[in-house]
Amino acid sequence: MHYHVAISQEPDVEQAVQALHDSTIQSLGQNPPDLAFLFFSSFFSENASSLQALIHEKISPHVLVGCMNNGVIGGSQEFESEPAIILWSARLPDVTVRPIRLEAQEQNSHLTLHGWPESIDSGGKQPYVFLFADPFTSPIEEVFSSIEKDCPGSPVIGGIASGGTDSGENQLLLNQDIYDSGVVGVVLWGHLDVRTVVSQGCQPIGEPYVVTKAERNIIYELGGMPMLERLKVTMQDIRENNPSQVGHQSLQVGIAMDEYRGVLGQGDFLIRDLMGADESSGGVAISDVVQEGQTLQFHVRDANAADQELTKLLAEDQSTHVDQPAKGVLLFSCICRGERLFSHPHHDVLAVREQIGDVPIAGFFAGGEIGPVGGRNYLHGYTASVALFCDPRESDASS
Repeated sequence: MHYHVAISQEPDVEQAVQALHDSTIQSLGQNPPDLAFLFFSSFFSENASSLQALIHEKISPHVLVGCMNNGVIGGSQEFESEPAIILWSARLPDVTVRPIRLEAQEQNSHLTLHGWPESIDSGGKQPYVFLFADPFTSPIEEVFSSIEKDCPGSPVIGGIASGGTDSGENQLLLNQDIYDSGVVGVVLWGHLDVRTVVSQGCQPIGEPYVVTKAERNIIYELGGMPMLERLKVTMQDIRENNPSQVGHQSLQVGIAMDEYRGVLGQGDFLIRDLMGADESSGGVAISDVVQEGQTLQFHVRDANAADQELTKLLAEDQSTHVDQPAKGVLLFSCICRGERLFSHPHHDVLAVREQIGDVPIAGFFAGGEIGPVGGRNYLHGYTASVALFCDPRESDASS
């Protein structure tokens, strides 16, 4: 297996692709890569067709998947507000690479996605799914359900394209085609391991409580107290003890992935937004469906928590898999991270490189990050979702 990332900030598309070609060929050789991910900033929105055609003409990847975004990531840099094109290429012997295109259709005012294969014959190998989606036409939860039905336990990694601000403005690339809706992606299986690290960037505060009254996404009672009252008490405690953490997006709620676990801590929760409250009922809406009996705990999101969790999870991955190092990495960070959160550039990509090493890294700033937590696939916000590509034969040889 061989991976490479090529980066160009050249505004002229022909010159940019020539630079990508030269870099890729020097690393991978003349034979076309089996798979290439192409991420480009919205600066190139009017040149996407030319960019795609030139990539096929000069580099000719067997499968090309990608999208336009508000910001892209490559090497050791995060390009948040400047033109950049990132081409991440891989030579994957003994790996099946199957492109996926899911089309959105509206039926009875409800969006559905069609196109997921009825079955994936992976020969008993673990399939890995990478998806890039348009935010306006992609009911992602339905996609997760289809994948879980046909490929139980398969991790899904990727992100929501952030390059467009309205329906029809996003550009999703799949081989020779460009789409402005739905989902594009790829399924991989064979002699390949992909580990995932999903850092939600929060730390728990206070105590965990059991949901004692709820309806769909509205929590009316938490630990026997009206949810709104519990929220007010928590906010007051933050104001008194950690005033720097007070903010309209700093307080989140975490749903315990395993409430039977003895001690719950950072990383044991699925983080969701607080959406609104009703004074008359005392209910608080969150961005997910909850059930009575589930365990919840408030969380604070800030730069320190985000830095500590990402570093901790990556370090744990490395210590657990010493004999199977990552050879290539994909990184999907929330558009609310980057300099907006950390006040300095390149935080997430440098954190990954510090723990994983000098490997080819590419990705983008997403409008929603896709990754598994607790064995299930979710759409997240404010998250860094990381995919680590490894060769299982290396660990077999060392054992």
